Amino acid sequence: MATMNLSSLLVDSATRHADRLAVRLDADVLTYGQLDDLSARLAGALTRSGLQAGDRVGLMLPNSLAWPVAYYGVLRAGGTVVPINPLLKSRELTHYLVDSGASVLITAGDQQPDVDVAVLELDRFRELLANQEPLIEVVARAPDDTAVILYTSGTTGRPKGAELTHDNLTRNATVTATTLIGLGPEDVVLGCLPLFHSFGQTCALNASVRSGASLTLLPRFDAGRALDLMARDAVTVFAGVPTMYSALLHHPGAADADVRSLRLCVSGGAALPVEVLSGFEATFGTVILEGYGLSETSPVACFNHPDRSRRPGSIGTPIEGVEMRLVDEAGDVAPAGEVGEIAIRGHNVMKGYWGQPEATAAVMADGWFRTGDLGRRDEDGNYYVVDRKKDLIIRGGFNVYPREVEEVLYEHPAVAAVAVVAIPDDRLGEEVGAAVVRKAGTDVTEDELREFVKAGLAAYKYPRHIWFVDALPTTATGKIMRREVEVPAFP
Repeated sequence: MATMNLSSLLVDSATRHADRLAVRLDADVLTYGQLDDLSARLAGALTRSGLQAGDRVGLMLPNSLAWPVAYYGVLRAGGTVVPINPLLKSRELTHYLVDSGASVLITAGDQQPDVDVAVLELDRFRELLANQEPLIEVVARAPDDTAVILYTSGTTGRPKGAELTHDNLTRNATVTATTLIGLGPEDVVLGCLPLFHSFGQTCALNASVRSGASLTLLPRFDAGRALDLMARDAVTVFAGVPTMYSALLHHPGAADADVRSLRLCVSGGAALPVEVLSGFEATFGTVILEGYGLSETSPVACFNHPDRSRRPGSIGTPIEGVEMRLVDEAGDVAPAGEVGEIAIRGHNVMKGYWGQPEATAAVMADGWFRTGDLGRRDEDGNYYVVDRKKDLIIRGGFNVYPREVEEVLYEHPAVAAVAVVAIPDDRLGEEVGAAVVRKAGTDVTEDELREFVKAGLAAYKYPRHIWFVDALPTTATGKIMRREVEVPAFP
């Protein structure tokens, strides 16, 4: 039987690049040799405490050097990692631990769960692991064994755990590193994305480790701090979500930032407004390649490949070994040129939702994962995300895609951020509304923005209701959450 373990990415790089810097958080650093040794010592400690292959281990740490030590240590011991946002409250943490059946929780020492699990505090991991005997051999796992259970954001009901296998994550990191980003040992990747999320885990951590590249961590994103790190560490690759690119672009120090080393930027997690893309590239003199994926797809499924012509606003074409198509409500392939739901098949698609066969069957028809995202494809095979299926606004029988309206609003020089949402309407069913964050120093009015959109879109699409907010709700990765936008009472 074939065997595989995601932690072998680290073991292989440590063999080739033992003295090379693997991960850095300001003055605190780990070489590949040190990261491999510490993770092996943690694996040994877990094994001696009774951890069996397949046992789930909760990992609730901020972006820190302890995170990859714990991640690869659990995997090396044959365990399954359950990454958890360290900002979650006790009730949310309990759901993750109980639902996954985790027997151990690794923390930074400030989270105490309300369930009966062993708690391992890794706030002083060097001191804690110094006298532990390392587990030299990596525990063999089958390619289809679950390596990580990633809980989805839970936009409908409680979060579900997507089971990602050793094969899913190893191949996704390999394709990302080799054919999409082109990472090598001389690269320095800026890791602003939370490592408990699939984007940060695959595109920052696993892709870097697989390539022998260095990963510079930033625990909490701050645009000014990110620009400083790009200069200090000679960052060559930055991976982020659209809100990060917008913050960097609008930072007062953007024009004078030293980003000479930066050769490539990668965007994902949500649609990147074309205005932000073009403005960023003009300001920083580098290229942004936009991709697309979900927790259930490890996450990368589609990308603007560096060796192909790029279409701003497009998510590109399916990555190596992955197929995509657009389907209608019945699951049949949508007619050419029409909007359909994006369906994905390939080595990146999850094993299923942990303990939820019915939920798995609902999205895995005939081996194709139904994403819930609406998209279209042009004549050259490039895909475009139109919107989330559940975010679609139906105004008087007409479909309004929030992203299309947001794209126009982003073109206005006074708009820093925007979320277009549905507002219940007795006459039309739903009306179009927009929550807008204005750029500092601007005083644009609702009427001015309304007329601006009316000039660029059909009459049924422009937002009848516009209101201004100081900030928009976002996920831990910086993705704007339309469902969490507070809507004022309108007459």
